[in-house]
Amino acid sequence: MHIGLVGLGKMGGNMRTRLRNAGHTVVGYDFNPDLADVASLAAMVEELEKAGAPKVVWVMVPAGDPTRSTIAELKELLGEGDLVVDGGNSKYTDDALNAASLAEKGIGFVDCGVSGGVWGLENGYALMYGGSTDDIAKVQPAFDALKPEEGGAVHAGPTPGAGHFAKMVHNGIEYAMMQAYAEGWELLEKVDIVENVPAIFDSWRHGTVIRSWLLDLLTEAITDDEHLEQLRGYADDSGEGRWTVQAAIDNAVPMHVIASSLFARFSSRQDDSPAMKAIAAMRNQFGGHAVHTEPPPGGEANPDA
Repeated sequence: MHIGLVGLGKMGGNMRTRLRNAGHTVVGYDFNPDLADVASLAAMVEELEKAGAPKVVWVMVPAGDPTRSTIAELKELLGEGDLVVDGGNSKYTDDALNAASLAEKGIGFVDCGVSGGVWGLENGYALMYGGSTDDIAKVQPAFDALKPEEGGAVHAGPTPGAGHFAKMVHNGIEYAMMQAYAEGWELLEKVDIVENVPAIFDSWRHGTVIRSWLLDLLTEAITDDEHLEQLRGYADDSGEGRWTVQAAIDNAVPMHVIASSLFARFSSRQDDSPAMKAIAAMRNQFGGHAVHTEPPPGGEANPDA
């Protein structure tokens, strides 16, 4: 098939390569001219027109305004029967709005959650997509090329947003799994009774009930840097964990572990937690428990009084 691909960063660029390796013609556009095949979205659509209808454009740009503005521009360039695929990490609530806007010109819309990161070129990408059966059929050859050899692709539902909602929950689960591995690693590092923590994690990769790709990746990381001394204890969040917790609140679904893993990331951004100061103060007030203070100039921390 002929397909346009907007956004040729770490994932988009590898997706273009995987599609081409499968024999598809990809016209790529990116703000970085060194990565792009054409100079503009309009030029990309012109190239797709040479292959005939329907024209299919896959958008892989950051969620929010970049995706919304790209889809709005494509709306003016495409026509009835064409299709836009949003393969970024858009919030699922945006999909209904984008689908309705494109439908005003008879342009189809498919939302597709994509997982696989930088390893997707070699291993394939897990795809979770939402949209009508007719629209999905227009992009199915691309799905078949991008997904792993076995499994890895699912039509999450016909409602716009179904694919991104499934990917959002996937990422929420990922938050919790990473937090559990990280806490286990910290405890093993802390005690004196065990040795060779990287070897312990490596042993878990075979035959245990907690083996996973995330475990493989953590094992590789601590093998290269056993105590992770090259890293700072600060973790960003992409937004999908927040959206998952918000969806749980909206639907009255208890989500203790995923919510806790999200809040743990927030804690990582505090060099000196204000909340922990308040807890320490309360413990000292009701129980006389020791508090830890910074030493004054020329003095000692926590002097006896």
